[in-house]
Formats: sequence, structure tokens, C-alpha cells
Amino acid sequence: MIDLSTTYMGLPLRSPVIAGSSGLTKSLSNLQEIDASGAGAVVLKSLFEEQIKVEVREVFSYEDAQSAYTEAEDYIRNYAREQTLDEYLDLIQEAKNKISIPIIASINCTSAREWPAFAKNIEKAGADALELNVFVLPSNADIEGKSYEKTYFEIVEKVKKEVSIPISLKLSSYFSGLANMIKKLSWTGVDGIVLFNRFFNPDIDIDQMRIKAAHLYSDPEEISFSLRWIAILSGQLQTDLCASTGVHDGKGVVKQLLAGAKAVQVCSALYKKGLSHLKPMHTELQEWMEANNHKKIADFRGMMSQKMTQNPAAFMRVQFMKHFAGIE
Repeated sequence: MIDLSTTYMGLPLRSPVIAGSSGLTKSLSNLQEIDASGAGAVVLKSLFEEQIKVEVREVFSYEDAQSAYTEAEDYIRNYAREQTLDEYLDLIQEAKNKISIPIIASINCTSAREWPAFAKNIEKAGADALELNVFVLPSNADIEGKSYEKTYFEIVEKVKKEVSIPISLKLSSYFSGLANMIKKLSWTGVDGIVLFNRFFNPDIDIDQMRIKAAHLYSDPEEISFSLRWIAILSGQLQTDLCASTGVHDGKGVVKQLLAGAKAVQVCSALYKKGLSHLKPMHTELQEWMEANNHKKIADFRGMMSQKMTQNPAAFMRVQFMKHFAGIE
């Protein structure tokens, strides 16, 4: 009997496959279908810090920390009305009554200002964990990297004061010392680190002369980036690792688990193939385990991490020397 159960952030999961945060995880009907399709957990669509700033002043009577918004104020306020914080909390409460898998709330944040107090309401609503999708674009040439990095630690510190549920950080690779930064963040007491978040990618329409979105969804080939870092960091951190981006089938799940991930988030594949695609992903995972005589995830997790593989240098290689030299 194949056992797909595992733990992530201390949460027992029936499967290591998690439906990642997206527009697909904002409705109760979709959450129920995700549950029925066998996912181990679900991350709700992210609330953005700007939405919370608009609402939190009304809910908690906070004083305005800024003298004025830019012209984006109307857009932010309209967006907040469409998906208010109350609706988010209601979704958590309804989902807890209707689905059996852990519910991970999500906040997309760029600062450690007044919004962390809302995390307490997320916990009260019944969320099993909270994922902080943190990114501060280091685009100012006059600001040193350590100033940007400080924000990440401030966010964790403030949120941990508000809640007792597990917290994970979903990070980018925009750090001068990526491995060192992730290791230091693991020391903060976060329960999980997700590698990596996916950004809006700009492109230019040369006919319409406008900025447009490019590469909305990931491709299977993109798995190699997170795979490398999961494998390198596995066994070095005091927290669980969760892989994200480029996982489109059961084979991708197997690869990330072999590299050392405790769980794997899936998003683009569900947009492309539908929520029911979770079922064949699990079937493929089970079939691989059966073919390789593994009865449970722990039998092979981390087997191909840098620490455990017979060829650890492979994860450090960044040049195509052998390929271009004509050597297999």
C-alpha cells in the first residue's frame, strides 16, 4: 500500500502536493474540487498589502501612516471593495466547514508596517497556517542590499508576535548571497520556506507601444532553478522547504521530493489543465513509487539532494562546458 502522507510546517498532509496561491484558490467551489482531487493542502489567493492598508484603518481605527496616496488610491480602494478582508475571512471560515485539507492563508507583503495585526484575524477565522509572499524589488541603486534584506526579518518578527499558527515565507532569488540569506531566515523560527515566488514579467508590445505581461504561466523546463536550490539547501536549514514553479506533472513532484522538498506547490499546471489534473499527478507519483519499491515519501525524500547524491558537484555547475565540448 503506497502512503503519500507527509508533514509540512508541522501540518499532517495526506499528500505532498499543494495547490498554490492563485486566482483558482479564491472560491469555495474550487477549494472543494481541489480537496476532492487529492491535494494535500491549499494556499488561498493572496491578499495584497495595499488591500490590507485600506481596510485595516477602518477595521482597527489605525491612524493614517501616510499623508496621501498617489493616483493609485482609487484603484487600490476599488480593488479592496471587490475582495474585502471580511470576504477573505468568510472564505476561510466556510472552507474549514466544507473541506478536509489544511488551509494556508496568504499575504503578499512588501513592508512591516501596520498590516501584521490582521494576521491575528486570519488565525481566528480558522486558517491552519499563513504564507507570507514577501518581495521587495532591489531596484534603487542608492540602497544597499542589507537595507532591503532587513525588511524580511522585520515582517517575520511582527507577524510572529500576532499569531501562533505556522508561518512560511515565499521568497525570490533576488539576494546577493541567496543561500546565506535563506539560512538566516530559517533561524527566525519560520516553519517553512517556499522557493520560489513567480513575478509579473514585463514585455513590450512594439506595435501598440505598451507594456504587457509575458510568460504568465511557468513551463516544465523552469523546474531546474528551484530544483537546484532545494537540493543545495536541503538538510542545511532549520525549517521545511517547499518547492514552487515548473512542477507540471507527477514526475516533477518526484524530482522535487528527491531533491529534499517536504512539499510541492502547483499552480500553472492547474490553469493549463484544470483542477482535476491533480488526480493524474498523484497517480504518476504513486506509480513511480511502486516501480521503485518505495512505500512512503520518507523512503526517498532527499535521496538526490546535494548532501546525499554521489555527484554533489552537479548542483554547483553553472557552465555548459561538457555540453559544448561535445561530451555527454
